Amino acid sequence: MLNVLLEFPNISPNAIEIWGFGIRWYSLAYIGGLILGWWFVRQMNKQTKALDAKQYDDILTWAIFGVILGGRLGYVLFYKPIEYLHDPVRILHIWEGGMSFHGGMIGMVLAMYLFCRSRKIRFFPVMDMVAVTAPIGLFFGRLANFINGELYGRVTDSPLGMVFPADPLQLPRHPSQLYEAALEGLVLGIMLYISFRLGMWKRAKFNSGLFLVGYGVFRSISELFREPDKHLGYIIEGITMGQLLSAPMILLGIYLLITSKPTTELETKEVSEKWQKKKLKRKKKK
Repeated sequence: MLNVLLEFPNISPNAIEIWGFGIRWYSLAYIGGLILGWWFVRQMNKQTKALDAKQYDDILTWAIFGVILGGRLGYVLFYKPIEYLHDPVRILHIWEGGMSFHGGMIGMVLAMYLFCRSRKIRFFPVMDMVAVTAPIGLFFGRLANFINGELYGRVTDSPLGMVFPADPLQLPRHPSQLYEAALEGLVLGIMLYISFRLGMWKRAKFNSGLFLVGYGVFRSISELFREPDKHLGYIIEGITMGQLLSAPMILLGIYLLITSKPTTELETKEVSEKWQKKKLKRKKKK
């Protein structure tokens, strides 16, 4: 007999409703994750000195575009390419939902690369700080998934089972969104925070590698409890799309950990100073 111990809370997907207009928890999760991450980067930057004041102010704008564009395009390409190919205009309908973490991560990495290149500053000291803040957004995002009653888990007879309103079968399922919030958000966040506090920010690539390995492993574990996407099912012999996309993350993360090397504040300053000198020369020529 299936035993349901937990009851789905049925919280409204809209956090705020004014005159018929609603602001969804999912939107607030993105906003909160980006703003808190931006603030946390500022605190870390007091030690790393990777960014100056102006560069710090600009980084949030780049991050917003990277996450939103990458997350949306990643969802389109990884999960529903045929559907959106038939109706490309729907790609712009972000309000309908549909974001991919793996796509958002790729978008963020590309945005940070272009940001650092345009400012002539070193990439990994910046990316390593961003990696430490990523679990904040993951935690809020998974909680929003739970509130929306989406991306629920597989059928279970454990005491943790709960019935989600959107489930057509109305069977007790794992609240896998909460498992992911705990693993990808809290546990991974604590790991990266400890790593930073232990001074591993002085090793370029280390925290980026730790994030990739940690997320890839935790996501793969969570996928064992999460119901595969209906339109995809299992990709290869019980392997889900989430696990498939996490595999290269783990391999790349291991590579970054192995090749991480000590960096110094002096090296970061030297690159920034060279860039400033070049800008002054260009101004004088004009």
